Order: sequence, then structure tokens, then C-alpha cells
Amino acid sequence: MDADELLATTRAVRRRLDPSREVPIELVRECVELALQAPAGSNVARTRFVVIRDPAVRTALAEIYSDIYTNSYVESAGYIGRVATADAASAEVQRRTGRSADALERALHEVGTLVLACLDGARLDGVPAFASASLLGGVLPATWSFMLAARARGLGTCWTTMHLAREREVAELLGIPFETVQQVCLTPLAFTRGTDFRPAARPAVEEVVHWDRWDPDLARPPAVAGLITEPA
Repeated sequence: MDADELLATTRAVRRRLDPSREVPIELVRECVELALQAPAGSNVARTRFVVIRDPAVRTALAEIYSDIYTNSYVESAGYIGRVATADAASAEVQRRTGRSADALERALHEVGTLVLACLDGARLDGVPAFASASLLGGVLPATWSFMLAARARGLGTCWTTMHLAREREVAELLGIPFETVQQVCLTPLAFTRGTDFRPAARPAVEEVVHWDRWDPDLARPPAVAGLITEPA
């Protein structure tokens, strides 16, 4: 596929993950190799990937995710299936996306590879926006490049931060030095059932671009409320 198709059709994959097909280690390595070509602040690559394939460790991590999802997130105002919409069609899309998010909670127990992207060398708890934006600006592009590389190889991913509600516990589970390494994104990595993903419904360019200065008349998204971690 060309670059435009890749960018327009790399979706958050949940229900179409195929746990029956093992992901070869070499494909994981290829995705990481491409991810490391993303821009890095001060030309220092601080992104680290923890690839979890051990069944016992994966199960323990999936159970942490499930506990947070079922006992905190689903009942929160930010649950993806509960986000307020302006019309019935949009409401149905949200409900369908909610069912997809529910499916990921089950899928994490089934897929054979989980990937955790981390920032090595700093924690951003309480630091100024300048510092957090600068340091995360190295990890987030690399993680997205990893996901694009996965899509190009028929693999599905899904950006989630749900487990960060118990980040220290996950750090202990995986042997991550909590004081100097910040976890950023957890994703399943699996082949997909079919590859015919389509562009999603998104706002028009005219609705999101402010020319020269902020335009107060443009539509605004709802304010962030509750635990919102599941992208569509």
C-alpha cells in the first residue's frame, strides 16, 4: 500500500485480532528497527520496547488490564461507549466502538505478543509541560512508526494506556526500573482477520484548523472527563 493508504487505514484493532497465528520474532524486530528511525529529541533514542511473549507474564499483565477496565473504566464518564454525541448515527458508532473496546479486554488474554513502549531515562510525573512534551515527543512518534510498520506487515495494534493506572505494579512484574523508566503505551500485536481496513469518520479539515490565531467559533470536542484511554 502507498503511504496515504497506510496512514488513513491504520486502525485501532481489537475485534479483528487473530490469536491463532503466531507473530514471528523477525517481524517484531523489523517493526522495531523501523520505529527507531523516528525523530528523537537531541538525537538520543530514549524509546525502549518490552516485548512480552511468555504466557504466564502475558496473563498477569492482561489480568491487571482487565481489572482496571471492568472495575474502573467501564463505569467512568469517559467510557468510550458513553461519550455524548449529537445524533443517533454518531451514537451508534460510539456504542459499536464501545463493544470493540470491550473485545480488547478479552483479546489481551489471547494474543501471543504484547508490546510495551517506554521512555528510558526520565519520569514525567509533575514536570513542566515543556519537558514532558519534549521527552514524549521522542517516544510517541517511534511508537506510531512501530504501529505503521506492523500494519504494513498485516499486523494489528491498538494504542492503550489503561494499565498505567497500576504502572508500578506492571513495572515490578516486568522488572522495569520504575524510578527511571516511564511506561507510555501498551499494544497487542497480532495478525488481523482480513486487511481491508478503511478510513474512520473524522472531522473535516475546516473544523480543526485555526489559521493564524485560535478561532473561538470552531466546534470543540467534549472536555476530558473520567478515565479516557481507548482510541478509536
